[in-house]
Amino acid sequence: MTELSWQGKYNKEGKKNAPLRIELPFQTIETVNESAQERQQIADLFAQGKPTKWRNRLIWGDKKYVLPALLPEFAGKINLIYIDPPFDTGADFSFTAKIPPHDPSEKANTASFVKQPSIIEQKAYRDTWGKGLDSYLQWFYETALLLRELLAEDGSIYVHLDSHIGHYVKCVLDEVFGEDAFLCQIIWKRMAENRKATANKWLSVDDIILVFHKNGHIYNPIYVPYSEKYKARFTQKDERGYFFWDNIGTYSQERLERLKADGRVKFPDNPNAKPRMKNYLHEGKGILIDNIWTDISPVNSQALDATGYPTQKPDSLLERIIKASSNEGDLVLDCFCGSGTTPAVAEKLNRRWITCDLGRFAIHTTRKRLLSNPDVKPFIVQNLGKYERQQWMSREFTNPQDRLAQEKSYRQLILDLYHADKIDGYTWLHGVKKGRMVHIGSIDAPVAFGDVKNSVQELWKKGGNNNLDILGWEFAFELNETARQFAAANKVDLKFKKIPREMLEKRAVDQGDISFFELAALDVTAKVNKKHQRLTLTLNNFIVLPDDIPKDVMQAITHWSQWIDYWAVDFNYHDDTFHNEWQSYRTKKKQDIDLSVAHYYQEKGTYTVVVKVIDILGNDTTKLLDIVVAAHH
Repeated sequence: MTELSWQGKYNKEGKKNAPLRIELPFQTIETVNESAQERQQIADLFAQGKPTKWRNRLIWGDKKYVLPALLPEFAGKINLIYIDPPFDTGADFSFTAKIPPHDPSEKANTASFVKQPSIIEQKAYRDTWGKGLDSYLQWFYETALLLRELLAEDGSIYVHLDSHIGHYVKCVLDEVFGEDAFLCQIIWKRMAENRKATANKWLSVDDIILVFHKNGHIYNPIYVPYSEKYKARFTQKDERGYFFWDNIGTYSQERLERLKADGRVKFPDNPNAKPRMKNYLHEGKGILIDNIWTDISPVNSQALDATGYPTQKPDSLLERIIKASSNEGDLVLDCFCGSGTTPAVAEKLNRRWITCDLGRFAIHTTRKRLLSNPDVKPFIVQNLGKYERQQWMSREFTNPQDRLAQEKSYRQLILDLYHADKIDGYTWLHGVKKGRMVHIGSIDAPVAFGDVKNSVQELWKKGGNNNLDILGWEFAFELNETARQFAAANKVDLKFKKIPREMLEKRAVDQGDISFFELAALDVTAKVNKKHQRLTLTLNNFIVLPDDIPKDVMQAITHWSQWIDYWAVDFNYHDDTFHNEWQSYRTKKKQDIDLSVAHYYQEKGTYTVVVKVIDILGNDTTKLLDIVVAAHH
């Protein structure tokens, strides 16, 4: 076989560079749409060591880590893979964020802006296209190797591309899957609207979809309705329905005898003429679809189901693919989730699904889109969280056996990127920046109240400085409020700043693409009606700090609630996973959200309630409340 080669395909020893194969465990950070009864049943099964019910998976993370992490459980078990990998354009990671009106009647005043890719998405784009075609092909080659391992023996993979890169990718897929595994190339005419007559070259109006299989494949023929012109031929009618006399074609003698006995064959008076057969309209399945698809229109950006992603694919496209190459109950994978079309359609067609994306907003968009289906089955949101950070730390720093030396190197790197100076002689204070002391949170645990308390106490012992920045990867739910109250009582100016995930990417660090943003703050009131054992939660304020927000966007916000795109509540949090038991979110059709919710408890007792808010940029903020539901006397 002729081989396509590129820079980076082979190492110095002449062996092909293989994909990363670190099998990190997933962390479930949210369970969506699960009833309290289902929650208890799963907890009981887990406690007994029994297998729990299947949950579809929405994974936030880089597929470089996600795909190897899926292998232990799903190698050889994925029935269908659809991927729409980025073409040579940075637009693949951008989206249009909308600022909802404070008053829904003010729709004309709704503002929007294009949210450029986050630093980590830009980094992923640089990794893919940083060295041009060479880096893209190596990136895709490694991805294809992992996807083939995940594919079932009778599984198929659909790779959606444009005409600029498709021929190169076909060669890579030939190498990974084998030339004999190529099933077809689908041509999708994606541009249906009229184009300017002044065009000075042939208009490119199509995408290509390459279809390969592993060792066998599922194929369910897809038919579309007959045209009106074809149906107009059925002008005659009998007790069976509309028909016309058609050429009889080639049939076996046995089949011909059955048709004659059924009164469906007419012999002409002219002995030289061919016999005719009744062709009934209702017996035809429709027109069998081939590999040229001209009947599926692209997503209209003004449509109610448009998500703001320029790369969003129409539901009907995925519906055709999923119906043709999988059956109900089969498992579908899309590791470039984007606007969430694949899981949304797979859910409607009763397929199981796994999907992932690097973009925080993509995960949020997909979550909302799935929830818009009233029959959506419970699903989980996962990431690789602290395990990915631990892997980064052991890879990045020397002395992996010496934890103290490793942590020292880690803190120094954070201080350098935060532009702070290291200080010695303290346990909890690690640096200073422009008169503010700095504490750096652990790599594998959320910043907790104890970290803040110890840092504040050490600050007081030091004397002469009442300013403190706490840097962390994650923060305990209740921290934003309780720690601020504690700091205020101790006359300390406290700021929480998030260490960005970009820290894990060497290229981003080398180029200085690191920003530390302050946490948003959420104000919630909880009122308990003892007589009815009813809890009412009301959002009072949501403060977003304008670190990374354009000025014109800030000016368009007239009320704090416009920042909120979605909020959800776990009314009985158990220090495990956030269970989304209720939610309110904005859609194009319903642009306002509820700012309060009532919940009835069946039993009295003390409950921990967690409120999660996701803003219009896809960032989440949580708040924890302890509620006492007592009997009425």
